[in-house]
Amino acid sequence: MKLVFASNNQNKIKEIQLLVPPSIEIVSLEAIGCFEDIPETADTIEGNAILKANYVTSKYGLNCFADDSGLEVDALNGEPGVFSARYAGEPKNDENNTAKLLLNLKDKNNKKANFKTVICLNFNGEQHLFTGIINGYITDDKKGSNGFGYDPVFIADGYSKTFAELTLEEKSIISHRGKAVKQLVEFLK
Repeated sequence: MKLVFASNNQNKIKEIQLLVPPSIEIVSLEAIGCFEDIPETADTIEGNAILKANYVTSKYGLNCFADDSGLEVDALNGEPGVFSARYAGEPKNDENNTAKLLLNLKDKNNKKANFKTVICLNFNGEQHLFTGIINGYITDDKKGSNGFGYDPVFIADGYSKTFAELTLEEKSIISHRGKAVKQLVEFLK
């Protein structure tokens, strides 16, 4: 089965391809000739996932899934949340976003946070949502060189390493995206 993933983020594509069985081939937006930046104008993570999936389905007529993810920090009232990718403004920049997060948490004692992913699947005329959440906390300093986004400052509950210190395989098993993709795969089976 070929399934379009509404993303051109090579890190996400690699991560998801690792999580699905070999019988499911993940196809990028580039592979279907979609090079435009799909608007993410919703005010929720769920809403952005739905917007992206609906865009591909309506424009290309293909079964597809899209995800949106965000880091939700307790002490910042859920920020950066839906604005995680552009927390420090345009253009999106992981270094700037992480620096702004650490600055905003500098005087806070509560560093609890969670990563949340919502996947929207448009499949044979029906829409399905899958949600994955991993709880943890934000570190004071960046550690590790793997991963992307806020991975260097997030440690999952029960672990001692940041997501950026874990291998892609280790992270994929426990991550928010991994949990949501697992639900997607179970549904497709």
